[in-house]
Formats: sequence, C-alpha cells, structure tokens
Amino acid sequence: MSIIIVDLAAGTTISPSDAADITKAAADAGVTAIRVLDGAPGQTLDASVIASYLAGTDAAVQSHLGWILEASTSHNAPMNLARRSNSFDRATGGRAALALRAGDGDEVSDPVAPNPGSDRSARWDEYAQILKGLWTSLPPAALVGDQNGEVFAENTRIKPLDFEGDYYRVAGPLDGPASPQGGPLLIADDVDTLGWDVIARNADVVVIDRKAVPTADTDLSAALARAGRPRESVALVVRVDVTEPEAVAATLPALVAEHGLDGVELVAAGGKDDVLALIAEVVPTLLPSTDATLRSAFSLTPSA
Repeated sequence: MSIIIVDLAAGTTISPSDAADITKAAADAGVTAIRVLDGAPGQTLDASVIASYLAGTDAAVQSHLGWILEASTSHNAPMNLARRSNSFDRATGGRAALALRAGDGDEVSDPVAPNPGSDRSARWDEYAQILKGLWTSLPPAALVGDQNGEVFAENTRIKPLDFEGDYYRVAGPLDGPASPQGGPLLIADDVDTLGWDVIARNADVVVIDRKAVPTADTDLSAALARAGRPRESVALVVRVDVTEPEAVAATLPALVAEHGLDGVELVAAGGKDDVLALIAEVVPTLLPSTDATLRSAFSLTPSA
C-alpha cells in the first residue's frame, strides 16, 4: 500500500464548493491526505480555514481522510502557526500534517531575533524544532481535570520550550494538548534549499521532485543514520505532475516499488475536472493507505 496525497488549490484555481466535491471523491477513493495549498497573502484564505471547512463535510467526517496544511515561515510567527495546526490536528482526531515551506521571517519574530540572517535552511531548522517542541509541550496526561481538588493541570508535566536561536525566541508552552497521534506530522519538500541533514533531524515526511528519485532513498537513509533516526521514522514521497492520468497510472506503481518510495503526491494540471480525473484513474492503481491517524496511515514509528 502507498501514501497518496492529492494537491488542492482551493480558493484560487478551485472554488470552495468544487473543493467539497473533490473531498468526497478523495474520501470515496481512499486517498490518504489532501494537501491544501497556501496562496499568496491576500489572494486566498488561509489553508487552515479551507481545510477546516472541508474536514467538516459529511464525506470527510465519515472517512479517514487526512489533511496537510501548507504554510511558509514568511509572515507566520511560530507560536501562531503551531497553535493553528495543533488545534486542527486535535479537531480531526490526529489526521493532520503541516507542510512547512522555507521562507523568510515575520513581523512578530524579526524585531526580537537575537542574530537574524538570510540562511533559509537554518531558519527552517529552528522553526521546525520550535514546532515539534510546542506540539509536545502540553501532553494530554497533564490535564487532570480534578474539580473537587481544584486542579486543572499538573504543571510538572508541562514543558516550557524556552527556545532561543539566531532567528527565534519562543518561551511556550502551547495552550492546548496534542492529538492522539502526538501532534501534526511535519513535512519538508525543498531538499535543494534545506539539505538532507536538516530534513533528517526534523521532518516526518519529505516530498521530492522526480529528478531526485534515483538517489533519494539512499540520501535520506544516510542522513537519518547521521541523525540517529531509523529509516521508518520518515516517509519518502515523490511529487508527480499529472497531465495524462492514464499514462501516469501505468507507470507509478513501478516507480514507487523500484526506488523505495513510500508514496506519491499528485498534482493535477488544471481545475476540478482534472483533479477528479486524477483521483478516478490514478489513485486505484496504487492501493492507498489510510488509518485512524495520519501517522499510522503513513506507517511511521511513534513520535518520541
């Protein structure tokens, strides 16, 4: 079985009502997750808003369809993005991920950055560490809820982050507990900018372009070994542009099997009809993987 992600440009190329029809088709076909793309500021709704609307539709609620929120480090303070993504992950019962794109800073963090620079890989590295720390800073076990004893939470279990790097200063903790999967999955998809070592230290999923396929499994495995993590802790997914669904359907299973890939991210050439054709013709050939949480659907080892 394979991870199957379908990209959705809702609010730009595709209207919210058309996106709801696509959600139903994806849920019926057993798609692992829909990636809600992030548009330019002011040109579209935030991905978390669109995903929240779609995740509440009948088809999504009655399925194990997962959701990937796309966002950039640019214009997103870590605490704000951590809170939005964690809340969405809890609301979906642990079926969420965050695809964090490497970018620049934000108006909250930059004025207090100890030593800001322009290295996008180093910035992403810090941001990823902060997200992981915040998502686990308030474990569900800390919520006691003892009304008679007047104890809401056991503060010894709460872990303030107290992060101070070159780009960010974040105290924490987050104001909400983690979902059943332990927090959203973190997705990286710009190997050329980030480098394999940064990805191996932080990511749960890495999405690569087809040109990187021949060596990606070897490169990822070597970087994970240096980071002290097993290969099973990170899923390797290839992004595929689908212009001719029948041709792609005929070649994808062999591509996945030959190169040690864990799945595919499918990108349609156009609007609603192209996405629906992609789902109808390509998805069934790959035996999509689904489960109660996105972490288990991606067959990842439990979060530490």
